[in-house]
Formats: sequence, structure tokens, C-alpha cells
Amino acid sequence: MNLLEAFLDQCGAWVEVFARKHTVERAVRHAVSGLCSMGRRTISRAIISAGRDGRDWSGDYLLYSRSPWEASDLFSPSVRYTAANSYEGHIAVAFDDTKVRKTGRKIPGTCWQRDPLSPPFHVNFLYGLRFLQGSALIPLHQREQMSARGVPVCFHEARVAKKPGTRGTPEQWAAYRVAQRTENLSAQFVAALGLMRTAYDQAGSAHKLLVAVCDGSFCNRTVLRAVIERTVLLVRCRKNARLCLPATPGSRRVYDPVSFTPEQVRTNEQIPWQTTRVYHGGQWRTVRFKEVLHIYWRSGAKRTELRLIVVAPTPYRITKDGKAYYRQPAYLLTTDLYSAIPLLMQMYFDRWEIEVNHRDEKETLGIGQAQVWSSNAVPRQPALMVAAYSILLIAGLVAYGAQRTSAYLPLPRWRRNARRPSCQDLVSQLRREMDAQPQLLHHYGMQSGNDILVRAAAA
Repeated sequence: MNLLEAFLDQCGAWVEVFARKHTVERAVRHAVSGLCSMGRRTISRAIISAGRDGRDWSGDYLLYSRSPWEASDLFSPSVRYTAANSYEGHIAVAFDDTKVRKTGRKIPGTCWQRDPLSPPFHVNFLYGLRFLQGSALIPLHQREQMSARGVPVCFHEARVAKKPGTRGTPEQWAAYRVAQRTENLSAQFVAALGLMRTAYDQAGSAHKLLVAVCDGSFCNRTVLRAVIERTVLLVRCRKNARLCLPATPGSRRVYDPVSFTPEQVRTNEQIPWQTTRVYHGGQWRTVRFKEVLHIYWRSGAKRTELRLIVVAPTPYRITKDGKAYYRQPAYLLTTDLYSAIPLLMQMYFDRWEIEVNHRDEKETLGIGQAQVWSSNAVPRQPALMVAAYSILLIAGLVAYGAQRTSAYLPLPRWRRNARRPSCQDLVSQLRREMDAQPQLLHHYGMQSGNDILVRAAAA
């Protein structure tokens, strides 16, 4: 089974998502042509790449605006695959929000937001949409010397509460303040995490513990006080968070009156450093850490017991004269009090894969470039393309494994040390196999592979 066959085989599960057969074929056609088209990834360019520019195109837009289907169901193949190839007894899912730039002022859900790439000394803003993404982490380093692979398993629109204008009524302002508390990013994350737990239960992984690995934006009271069965959190916290131990037994107090911060734990010489091995950056590395069990965060998690993990700063470059340049230390809080520290730290180091997913989705696949204005189509079109990208990653693992083999195109001289295929490698290989096996595409109403590539380049 090559990459194209594995991709179409995984897309066969979409029969359960769409009500009609021709709708399934249209969705798969959009997934293939959306991945393999060139230039801006718009719906019109996908139609031309599929060789259907001489036909009525209204159905291609109605697929996103009127067809009855749920975007979360598109990730069912990814959920089933990651459930079977996750950590032993655990499923690690990295969550993060991502922003997609837009220019149209009439697009539903768009607003001005803080640009995450702005420098710390000057906050910039961007106009666009906000999405919440979850990527399941496949621990490839447990079977071979390879970094983990992040596979997207959910992609939800996380709308920002619309602020009333200067002429807003008191009722509108009151509704806006309520929406700020009930419809913010943290509340939407808790809802998405509950749906993710249900999805993995239906995939046969009810016995596995779901670990949500997040950055500091999700370290707050809304997230830490949420109770979801068989689900724990692993988040990064501030160095000045006020933590405390439980009160002494027999006391009427719940919290010890003496508080401390993670930074004080790091500098406390009475708490010894421990070492463990994690796979990061293509090799196994020794990392130092400190651990404090059974602590409370009164203003955050309240009476939920937490576990503090302090990761020592690691040098990333040592010059010839012996001078070392260090990264910043990391402070992690988790509601998991029993799992092994090396496992939790490996999950957090593997969280970087969701950033790789964001880069691939925006730079290589052009997620968010499609010009749609319907309230249904705005979140659906990017979700379908992210689901197609997720299936493409799985198809690459099924067809050729985790290593970059000779089946792919030769690497340029500056990338000869790459050990795993990139997103661009997978897309290029998919184009080659479409040209070699055009009969697989005729079932979905697409022209031959060579015609698709010619049209994609000329569109």
C-alpha cells in the first residue's frame, strides 16, 4: 500500500460523516485537491485542480455552508489510529490556540486579536479568526530513534465574545460580560476536552488516561477546577504562582499559612535535583528536575491537589571557550499525582509537535486562505483541510513508516540529515502517486493525475 492508497483508505471512514455518497466523494475530492494544489489554497483553485472547472461549482461551496455534517467527526480516523498507537496506558494530546489572518470585515467570527509573534516590548494586533487545536502525540521514540509525531485530532473555532460599541445598551454590555466568563478560551477548552474524552472512549480507549498537555495560557482556575473523569492536566505555570502545602493533620485549616513559589523551589538547595532521560532534538538527553507532591494553589485550583515539577535550565550551545548559553527553566503543574515523572516530562517535551502542525498548516497547506463568508463554512473549511492533513500524516506512517525512506524524492544538500518526512515531502509524494495511479481518482470524479498537476500549476 502506497501513500495515495493509504490516504484514500483512511478517508473511507468519512462514509459515516456525510449523509450521501456523492457528498463523501466531493469531500474526499476537496481533501486531495486541497492538499496537492499549488499557490493559494482557495476553493476555486481546488475545483480547477480537480479538473471540474467546466461544471457547476455551487455544490462545492454548499458542501461547507449547507450540507449536514459535523467537523469533529472528520477526525474519527485520526482518533482511532492515535488511540492504538499512543503511550502505554496514556493518551497525550497537546492543546493550543492558533490564529488565522483574514481581511474581510464581513466574515463571521473575525475580530482584532493579539499577535502571538509580536515582540515582548511591543504588542501587535492581527485581524482574523481563532481556532483551538488538539494534536495527539505518537511516541515514535519508544520504537525507534525518532521524535514524536503530532497528529491533529480536533480543530474547533474558538470565537471571541463580541464587544458592544459605544452605542451598546446596558443589556448588551451585561450579556458581553457574561460571555467573557462563560465563552472564553478556557471554557471552550474544557468543553473540547470533554468531547475528546468521549471520542477516545468510543474508540475503545476508555481504560487509558487522557493527558492534556498545554502551555501557560491554560493554567488558570477555569481549567484546573474542571473535573473530567479519567482526564488529567499538564500545564506550564508562572514562576511567581503562590503555592502552599496542606495544613498539618488535626488542624481546622485546609491550606498551610506559609506559601512559596516555583522559583523558590528551584533555588531551594534543600530540595535535591533529580535526573531523567528524555528524547528531544533527535537524541536522548539528560534533564534535571525537582518535584513537590500534594500541593495547593488557592487562587487557581483551590482544593484540587497538584504536583509541581521544576525543570532546570538546559544549555543549548557551548562555545570553544567553555561559555554556555542557557534556556529558561520550566515550571509545570499537573493534576496527575501517580504517573512517573519521566513519562510526564517526555509528554511535555513532545508538546512541541503541535507547533510543527501549526507551521505546516499555515505555510505549506495555506489553512485559512479559502474565501468563504457563510457562518457554517468559515469554521468547516479549515477543519476539513486540517483533518485531511491529519490523515496524510497517518497515511505516511502506514505506507512508509516513520523513517524517511528512498520512496520519497531526494533531499537537497542542506537537508540531507533529515530523518523523517516533512509535510512537503508527503505532499510531493502524494502528487507523484496521483500521476502514477490516476485510476484511483476516477472514482471521485477527478481527472488523471498528470492533468491535475498541470491544472494546479496553471490555476
